[in-house]
Amino acid sequence: MIERVDLQFITNRIKEPKRFIQVVSGPRQTGKTTMLLQLLDKVPFAGRYETADAVSASDVFWLSQVWESVRMRMKAEGLQEFLLIIDEVQKLNNWSETVKKEWDTDIRNDLNIKVILSGSSRLLLQTGLTESLAGRFELIHFTHWSFAEMQAAFGWDIWQYVYFGGYPGAATLIADEKRWKDYVRNALVETSISKDILMLTRVDKPALLKKLFELGSYYSGQILSFNKVLGQLLDAGNTTTLSNYLNLLNDSGLLGGIEKYAGNIVSIRSSSPKFQVYNNALLSIQWNESFNEMRLSPELWGRLAESAIGAHLLNSKIVGNYNLYYWREGNNEVDFVLEKKGKVIGLEVKSGLKTTNKGLTAFRKKYPDAKVLLVGTGGIPYEEFLKINPNNLF
Repeated sequence: MIERVDLQFITNRIKEPKRFIQVVSGPRQTGKTTMLLQLLDKVPFAGRYETADAVSASDVFWLSQVWESVRMRMKAEGLQEFLLIIDEVQKLNNWSETVKKEWDTDIRNDLNIKVILSGSSRLLLQTGLTESLAGRFELIHFTHWSFAEMQAAFGWDIWQYVYFGGYPGAATLIADEKRWKDYVRNALVETSISKDILMLTRVDKPALLKKLFELGSYYSGQILSFNKVLGQLLDAGNTTTLSNYLNLLNDSGLLGGIEKYAGNIVSIRSSSPKFQVYNNALLSIQWNESFNEMRLSPELWGRLAESAIGAHLLNSKIVGNYNLYYWREGNNEVDFVLEKKGKVIGLEVKSGLKTTNKGLTAFRKKYPDAKVLLVGTGGIPYEEFLKINPNNLF
């Protein structure tokens, strides 16, 4: 069984003396549950895994009962240390207050119960953490699988990764593309939207949110104003509604909106977003073209490749603490701009259809201290860049 690098990281955390609750946050189907079950075999003491996925949200006693049963087991068996893992904890009403109460009880009674909480709704997890658990937790972000991981696990080449993306659970289905697309749509996307957004957050127009996801995924890697989006959607409400829905999709690890780099916060906030999927599978399922048709079309390959680079940068941004933008001024454009502690990198993705580097030239002229990089034709090969940690570029 494949082990993600995060497994060793969190294993080391759990082996340390008890300090904080460890909170694992990340999209569905990225291996969180698998990693947590693997962790139980790594630690040198007893542990227990429970999931709230099928527990009623109104069941206010379930979490406390699980916690108390662990205490009883420790007392009965004379255990000095124990690991309690609660998956999809955000599904429970007032979960953070219950965790605070039980954690503080253990501290007062000097009980060495180490705790991991996990969930797929980043927004709801962070809301609960900041409301009740301030100072009691450390956050570990899980991201979609990288090219290096999919290659190591399934032997994929760059073409397969750019088209099929990074869902390990769907990897065995790619020989039957219709089945693969149906699985991604129904088992991954629909579940994420219905369970992680619609069931847990007030959404007045759920059909609009789903349409925004489909349209934004189709245009992944492209700049599209909310006004243009409104023109393509029926009963679309207003741009504020769309912006809020895009934030929900972003917090679920599905679709983000990259803002324009302008050197000042006013221009950034008022810009049209560049839509960007977190996993290229979410773009490919919107297309009618097959994997082989994509390989034969420089235009399709160029769009997919740019989106794959964007997804890599967006996922890495979550754990890398850099800011990610695009840049455009007149007819000049740079696909991505990375900024961290005053250091700026302009990055252009060049396929065979792009014949000039006017955007990078103009960007360097306006920001002479910035570093510029070319990925693709004439620059860093796609397969090489997708294995680079972008934080190492600074």
